[in-house]
Amino acid sequence: MNLREFLRAFRPHPSPALFSERLKSGLAGGLGILLLAWALHLLAQPQFPLMLLGSMAASAVLLYAVPHSPLAQPWNLIGGHLISALAGWLTISFVHDPLAAAGLAVGLAIFLMYVLDCLHPPGAATALTLVLGATQFQQMGMAWTLILVAANAFGSLLLALLINNALPRRHYPQRQAALPPVHAPEKMLMILPEQQDMEWALTQMDSALDISVDDLSEIYWMSQQQAQARYDAAKQRA
Repeated sequence: MNLREFLRAFRPHPSPALFSERLKSGLAGGLGILLLAWALHLLAQPQFPLMLLGSMAASAVLLYAVPHSPLAQPWNLIGGHLISALAGWLTISFVHDPLAAAGLAVGLAIFLMYVLDCLHPPGAATALTLVLGATQFQQMGMAWTLILVAANAFGSLLLALLINNALPRRHYPQRQAALPPVHAPEKMLMILPEQQDMEWALTQMDSALDISVDDLSEIYWMSQQQAQARYDAAKQRA
């Protein structure tokens, strides 16, 4: 990569989402956080407050702006926050230097989320929150801290299910439909899509995709090369 290409990588990557989709995402995210804060305030709080965690705002971006993303699915949301909370609690229990604890908590959270297939970026913010408020969370105790995180995560999930599925052209969680294999004849006319075709296709999706047209073009080209290599290898074995 030369210098010009390197600098071009810093340019904004415009989203193909329509203005109406962007507006819906913003309104849905704001409503989700408002209702979550209201619900936590109304729930019974016998000893410590069920406060709203800042990491839920980051989750709201995924849940309402890119609800199709694998990172926004229910297991990622719930598992990501709870596993990260556990990572944060273990860290503040054994590491008393705040700088070291911050790095260790986030690193451990990322590792555990990867291992358990529940990668959810806002989860790392939950782990860091426990480190930054170590004194307060240690006073609450491990059980109440996990209850607090669970209330935030499950509340966010319930609201995402209600709000996203109430909006037109939105589906949450993302359905995993297995596509049947397509067996094309050996000789057929291939009409390759151009950039304008991909831009149009992205606007037809149920929700905004967190991917640029350039990335999509590169993925398409690489998959085409891989398919051609697999086809050539099959012909040689035949």
